[in-house]
Formats: sequence, structure tokens, C-alpha cells
Amino acid sequence: MKRIGFLSFGHWQAVPGSLTRTAADAYLQAIELAEAAEEIGIDGAYLRVHHFARQFASPFPLLSAMAARTKTIELGTGVIDMRYENPLYMAEEAAIADLISGGRLQLGVSRGSPETALRGFESFGYVPGEGSTDADDARARTEVFRAAIAGAGVARANPQMTGSTGALAIQPQAPGLADRIWWGSGTRSTATWTAEQGMNLMSSTLLSEDTGVPFHELQAEQIALYREAWAAAGWDREPRVSVSRSILPITNDMDELYFGERADGEGEDQVGYLDGGLARFGKSYIGSPEQIVRELERDTAVQAADTVLVTVPNQLGVDYNTHLLQSIVRDIAPAVGWR
Repeated sequence: MKRIGFLSFGHWQAVPGSLTRTAADAYLQAIELAEAAEEIGIDGAYLRVHHFARQFASPFPLLSAMAARTKTIELGTGVIDMRYENPLYMAEEAAIADLISGGRLQLGVSRGSPETALRGFESFGYVPGEGSTDADDARARTEVFRAAIAGAGVARANPQMTGSTGALAIQPQAPGLADRIWWGSGTRSTATWTAEQGMNLMSSTLLSEDTGVPFHELQAEQIALYREAWAAAGWDREPRVSVSRSILPITNDMDELYFGERADGEGEDQVGYLDGGLARFGKSYIGSPEQIVRELERDTAVQAADTVLVTVPNQLGVDYNTHLLQSIVRDIAPAVGWR
């Protein structure tokens, strides 16, 4: 059994063919898609977070709205760029969203990815300290956030108001949320660090390193190192591991129209430069359900993960993406052993 979630970047743009022409379209349709996905048996609805772009940002209002309109589906992020976050304010927002959901929040966080803004986090007022990188800053903010949602005292009490000089925790608190934080890892070394910190592992469709082996093998090695480090750290719970995949089954003429020509061009890994170094990008799975099943059976990273996040073309609208996800649940998941 594997959990299957969808991952939406929340693109919107007023271009021909787009059904998300405005920000309102993108956000409202995300709520509708979460409802539809829950109804057809999808296990998770996840949001990618970007800033200074026509994509999802500041996810907690949307997550709360999705939570209020659903009952069982997991709701998460993949990922929140911690360079932009006030960790204590984020802890309050995350706790509220988790309480509204009844404990269904699964938060992926990380240092983030290349973006449209040049050091955009500094425009939010967050400048790394002397001798600290933005990656260091993201990890430090994550440490404060995780302590806050675990109930640590983070502010001195005002004795005139409380009769105490002790430390106050943020309110509200959401029991169990601290165990549902994932780190978006792009390398084998950061996967090991993630395990040492006691966070779940979230690995996407690219790795910011390349050893010459196929993407799925490199990602499977990353997962194996993570699990080894988790066991060595002695944590008392089972970790979760997710991988993201682009899965586009062609089952009707509309699927063929949208994606048929992409099957050949995106059926292999791609290697390129990202942030000044080599990176390997995973292939897309496009074709008949039977063809996709055969390819997924050979994907060693998918086999090693407990959760698969399927990236969706959100600009094609709720109805089409519901059809796409239903095809995966009906035609692919049982055949590949996920159901």
C-alpha cells in the first residue's frame, strides 16, 4: 500500500487554454480539487509554495479552507521556503490549520529553490547573519518553528499579567504536528541530515547532484541513506518518505491532445546546471496505463517510498485533473501494487 497525493504549483495566467486565469481561480480550484480528490480515493492534497510568482504563496489560509471542506484527505506543502518565514507566526498559523483539519496537516519545509526574485527573502526583512548563508538561515528558522509547535517556551512571561517569569509557548498547540514535518531534500547528504533531525523525507523530481546513474537509482540511494541515518539516530517512530512524479496516463483523445507529443521528449532523465552545479531531473511517465505501470515497477525510488506525490497541470482545471487522478487510482495504482 502507498499513499497517493497530488502536488499543485497553483499556476495562473490569462493565456489561451488556461482555466486558471486569475489568482482567485487557482486558489478556489485548489479547494475544489481537494474535495474531488478525496471523493475518488486520493490520500493527499499538497501545495508548492513560491513567492513573487503567479503561483501559490502563503499557504495556510488555503490549507485551512481545504481542511474545512474535506474530512479525510491529508493536506500538506511541498515545500514552504523557510527563508521567507517568521517561525513563531508560522507555528501559530500551522497549529490553527492543523486543528481545523483534525490533525491532517503534513508540512514539507526546506531552503527553497531558485526563484524569480533576487534574494527575495531579504525583501521580507530576513537577512542572514554575519557568516551565515541563506541555507543556514532556513535551517535555523526551521529549528525554532519545530520547537514552537512542540510546545517549547519561546517568550518570557510578563509577571504583571501572569504572576510568573517563566517561558510561554505559542498558542494554540496542535498535538502530533511536530511528527508531521518533512524536509525537502535535494541531495544524499541533506537526506542524512534530515534523518538526524527527526524529520520525514520529501524528495522531488530533481536532485541537485549527479553521479551518472539514472535518477530513480540516485533517489533510491538517497532514501536508503536516510533510513540508515534514521535507524542510527534511534528515533522511536517510523519515518515517512515521499517522492514526486509526473504521471500522465493517456486514456482518451483529450489526454492524447494535451500530452501525446510530450511522451518521447520527456521520457528520459535530464541533466543540467542548477545553482551553479550539476543536477539530475527525473523523467515524466506519459503513455498508456499499461506502459506507465511497467515503468513504475522499475522505479526503485518509488518502490522505496511510502508516499507518491503526483504533480498536476492545475491550469487545465478541476474536471480534467480529477479525470487524471481517477485514471491513476483506477488504472495504475492497483496494477503497480499501490492499492
